[in-house]
Amino acid sequence: MREIADGLAAWRASGLRFAVATVVRTFSSAPRGPGAAMAVAENGEVLGSVSGGCVESAVYDLALATLETSEPRFQRYGVTDDEAFEVGLTCGGTIDILVQTADFPEFADVLGAILASQPVALVSARGRHLVVRPDRFTGDLGDPALTAAAAQRATGMLAHGATAMIDLGEHGEERKDQVDVFVQSFAPPPRMLVFGAIDFAGAVARIGKFLGYHVVVCDARSVFATHQRFPDADELVVQWPHRYLAGATVDKSTVICVLTHDPKFDVPLLEAALRTPAGYIGVMGSRRTHEDRLERLRELGVTRSALARLSAPIGLDLGARTPEETAVAIAAEIIALSWNGTGRRLAELESPIHR
Repeated sequence: MREIADGLAAWRASGLRFAVATVVRTFSSAPRGPGAAMAVAENGEVLGSVSGGCVESAVYDLALATLETSEPRFQRYGVTDDEAFEVGLTCGGTIDILVQTADFPEFADVLGAILASQPVALVSARGRHLVVRPDRFTGDLGDPALTAAAAQRATGMLAHGATAMIDLGEHGEERKDQVDVFVQSFAPPPRMLVFGAIDFAGAVARIGKFLGYHVVVCDARSVFATHQRFPDADELVVQWPHRYLAGATVDKSTVICVLTHDPKFDVPLLEAALRTPAGYIGVMGSRRTHEDRLERLRELGVTRSALARLSAPIGLDLGARTPEETAVAIAAEIIALSWNGTGRRLAELESPIHR
């Protein structure tokens, strides 16, 4: 919906009613992913697309029917359905479409946040809605426990820019699938910057991608920074790490993993990293290696409070040995710091699991 937000705002300003059809789930080779949106105004105007043309005509009619009744509608289109074949979804995929009018008050709140480039998620279930922001939510889904569970899941999804249908029980239970809850996030995925094209970096890139990060792998050596070695990376950069970081976009959601453990790379890179607002800066290497780094950084004038931001040695103490196990330990530390977790075994704690 982000790509049609300006047009929707213009419709609202002119007093036009409209319905928004959104892809909520896909299977196989569906043409567009969850979150793709098409809006139809009461005067017949159209914005956006849900399938690149395959089912637009059918969705257009469905949206007009929704405007007449104001009742949300759910429709599946796939090659196994006669109707879907008739409207042209011959790509072999299946898409689930949610169509709802934009009359509910939460929609205006979400649209305003999108236009202001603020992170926000819209949660829809059974004709009710939540507006979820990083630090709060408004609205309700008709049951307090369901509302709380959906808001919690949506907060985590928003942090990673994820859009998807989730299944919850009537009262928010994770073990049931009685209520379809659609979470649509409007935020770019956070960035994971991995420096050092070593075997551990490949495992970290894989788990970073799994967690929803936009993963960048950077190394000054072109022979190591290749797509064959790092197929999971969204970007491969062949450049001196500190020079790349100087021009990179870094915010408080950015994760920096320094895996080079070579002073000629590490020291200028860490000096630059500590000047950024990155939420996590992890550094690989032994304690002796890190003490040498710290001394070099102090000589460059880096303060003690700045050095305290470094997570070194990187990761939690899981007893990891392999690159894959080490990547899990690194991911566990990032998650714990992101959500104020203790990093301890839940069996040893009496506090709530979700807090």
